[in-house]
Amino acid sequence: MNQAVSLEKGAEPPRRTGLPVLWARTALAAVPLLSLGVFGLVPSLVIALRRGTRGDWLAALLFTAVSVGWCFQIALTPVETHGVPYLLDVALLATSTVGAAVHCLTAKDAKDAKDAKDATEARR
Repeated sequence: MNQAVSLEKGAEPPRRTGLPVLWARTALAAVPLLSLGVFGLVPSLVIALRRGTRGDWLAALLFTAVSVGWCFQIALTPVETHGVPYLLDVALLATSTVGAAVHCLTAKDAKDAKDAKDATEARR
């Protein structure tokens, strides 16, 4: 059926299922770096909304939990923190900032992962 005809009848337009292009992924990866981890959930959430796989949603959930945990850590710990609370703050900040950016840049497209798996099996 012609796409114009199907859109006129109320069908939804086709959804993009791949990863954003490299320049868009680079811009997405810059979001947590520029916001110092406050918006660390944005890149993984965009990838999850775009592709919608279970792994993408789990990554979005993980980075959301890390961002929320980091906000609670900031609110509940005193300014002069030492020891374990300080290490927890640093770990949450690093995960929310650097981890989210690295995840956005290194996420593989589903067809790339399938092609790599097929190539590995062909070598055996």
